[in-house]
Amino acid sequence: MLALVVGLLYLVAGRAVRSQDATGSRFVCNAIPPGAEPGCGYGPTGNRVQSSSPVEDELRNTIIQLRETILQQKETIVSQQGTIKELNSKLARCEAAADESSQGKSRGQGSRRKEYGKNTMGDLPRDPSETIDQLGKTMQSLKGRLENLEQQSLRLPITNVSTAGVSALTPLPPELRELLRQRLGALETQLLRKVAELEEEKSQLYNETAAHRQRTESALNSLLERITELEKNNNAFKSPEDFKVSLPLRTNYLYGRIKKSLPEMYAFTVCMWLKSSASPGIGTPFSYGVPGQANEIVLIEWGNNPIELLVNDKVAQLPLSVSDGHWHHICITWTTRDGFWEAYQDGERLGTGDNLAPWHPIKPGGVIILGQEQDIVGGRFDATQAFVGELSQFNMWDRVLRPVDIMGLANCSAYMPGNVVPWIDANVEVFGGATKAALEICEDRAFDS
Repeated sequence: MLALVVGLLYLVAGRAVRSQDATGSRFVCNAIPPGAEPGCGYGPTGNRVQSSSPVEDELRNTIIQLRETILQQKETIVSQQGTIKELNSKLARCEAAADESSQGKSRGQGSRRKEYGKNTMGDLPRDPSETIDQLGKTMQSLKGRLENLEQQSLRLPITNVSTAGVSALTPLPPELRELLRQRLGALETQLLRKVAELEEEKSQLYNETAAHRQRTESALNSLLERITELEKNNNAFKSPEDFKVSLPLRTNYLYGRIKKSLPEMYAFTVCMWLKSSASPGIGTPFSYGVPGQANEIVLIEWGNNPIELLVNDKVAQLPLSVSDGHWHHICITWTTRDGFWEAYQDGERLGTGDNLAPWHPIKPGGVIILGQEQDIVGGRFDATQAFVGELSQFNMWDRVLRPVDIMGLANCSAYMPGNVVPWIDANVEVFGGATKAALEICEDRAFDS
């Protein structure tokens, strides 16, 4: 732009020199003081001399204003570039913050929906469309001022005088007018290109914001679907009692736990389905321990010993055999009166006895463990006494069941959950690698046979 101003002044000065040469006058060129505008308005001492033409002064002032305006527009363009960079930086930070917070928060969707026109980053600069409008207004104003300048330049006076003594008016030289038009066209092209770039960056910003919101919503939807799937799988059993607990290894950390404890009882019946081929001995299908007595009720087959029933740490040997790898239904009954007990396998009573902890009531408030024998309440298990196999339908009553009821349970002709401990999914926890799996025991037993 400075070149434009210098060229304009040189053209004006050239015409003045040519007009003076025609009348025989001479001009003396002097040095221009530092910081002064180019021209011939300075005397030998470097002081500025009053211009002889007010129109030239107006033209010069207009050109200076034009240069200042262009510089201001350049600053505006640089400022808008900084604004775009700041928008991109804050969008990147917003995306990073949204990706981190999506893993540990509650997954609601409604609070995350934003409108395109809203400022979602809190401290963003004004909307790029406002900047584009401002640039357009500035460009129109600059164009009007240049057109006004061109019209004024058409009335520049020349130094020669007509025969009538009146100053003749001649138009601005064509090369100067063409130069002004080229400069104006270049400036207009530059501004239009910058407007187009701002429009494109604004569109990209909106598209990136929409894509980010879509990715966030997609991640939330996937998470909600996964949660729903897990909730469905948690209740995958056809009915709450149709499942089994698997304890495949002889360790001291695989076990199940019944959440419900026992009240004080003067009789009980405990029934379950067992499947095991462990040797020697199937281990401990279940144990019930209370404070002060870890062996309040225990069913165990340890080593080469027969299956034993412990009540208050007193022992009775049972004539049962279940280690052939097939499903077997067993029931044990006991009453405090004379310590009388019965042992059933697959609905048939195989043995009875008495004097097993007679007149001892079963203590309340203990812990029932499936698959391990307790040395303290709820823990200190011995791997050599662990149950290896599968069990299902562990039910307990606070009375002695009739033989006909036990037969109905064994041949699947009756369903009678325990009134003290029923076998339901929500009532059984597994630990250490023990698993719960769906099982319809009667169908599986028929296939197993």
